[in-house]
Amino acid sequence: MIDLTPDQRSAIDAAIDQSVDRLRARTATLGEGAHALGEALTAATADGKRFRPALVVAAFRAFGGAESDVPSLWQVAAAFEILHTAFLIHDDLIDRDVERRGMPNVAGRFHARAMSAGADERGARIVADAASVLAGDLLLFEAARIIAAAPVDEATRAALTDVLDEAVLVSAVGELADAEHASRADYPDAHALLAAAHDKTAVYSFRAPLRAGAILAGAPSHAPLAEAAAELGLAFQLVDDLIGTFGTRRQAGREPGADLRESKRTPLIALARETPQWPRVSSALAVAHTGPIAVRRAQQAIEASGARGELERMVSESLARARLHASSPALPAAAVDLLERLAVAIEARIP
Repeated sequence: MIDLTPDQRSAIDAAIDQSVDRLRARTATLGEGAHALGEALTAATADGKRFRPALVVAAFRAFGGAESDVPSLWQVAAAFEILHTAFLIHDDLIDRDVERRGMPNVAGRFHARAMSAGADERGARIVADAASVLAGDLLLFEAARIIAAAPVDEATRAALTDVLDEAVLVSAVGELADAEHASRADYPDAHALLAAAHDKTAVYSFRAPLRAGAILAGAPSHAPLAEAAAELGLAFQLVDDLIGTFGTRRQAGREPGADLRESKRTPLIALARETPQWPRVSSALAVAHTGPIAVRRAQQAIEASGARGELERMVSESLARARLHASSPALPAAAVDLLERLAVAIEARIP
């Protein structure tokens, strides 16, 4: 969505590597298990899209920052990638996933390690869970440590800390709500699912990195930027919902219709429940796990219910609100342009 130049990517990767190498060097002296944890952290932070760091850099430049004048830019950008990785590790734990990007994740690595040491399945699962909790915790603290140690003035550090604090807190609340919704006997309404989707992703993925970049550039707190970023984040998450149901393998990075196969409780399904066609949709969803033909029938039933069109309308409304906030005269032209480019990129992702 926002491209980094090779030099920017290299600077961010170097800052991430510096943090992870520090952790790996320290864990290497604390025993075999700790060494394996350090290696797992290295693997977890490698080769990401660096989307959140890119937003930090883009906002920094949009608010007039000069990269040569603020060496802490790369460390702060790296902190948001490390924060993202921490959340992914904890999310995989909650979802009981053992792979990420087609490779064993932290849980998968430690499950295999425990099995090779003679553990039974239950014991291996306990070890995998423990490693996931601890790896995520280490990276959460590392993100906070980077902000605390950044060579910036105290006012800037305090503002960045507030941004990170909000991102962690709101994301945790969203993750908990998501887990509670999945465990309920009844089905949450669309409003509750939308709120969880927003909290789980929008703040730490959009609002926090964009605000951090503006703060590093010396810009005052911009309410229009924060509000526009939150709406962009919500629209992005709703499009992810559409991709998880209707997207291609290339778009989703997994089997088409994966959300249907896994019976995920998404805003899209909540909207379908509110239509007269729900009995047909429900019947189709009940067998969606059986294969591609059943998935296609479920997709057709959801589309016929009008839920897809309603969710696309909600995406458009969220982007319209983002553009309205972005039109504030308080924002520099470059920031307005950045927010518009993000809105266009989100629209382009709609399957």
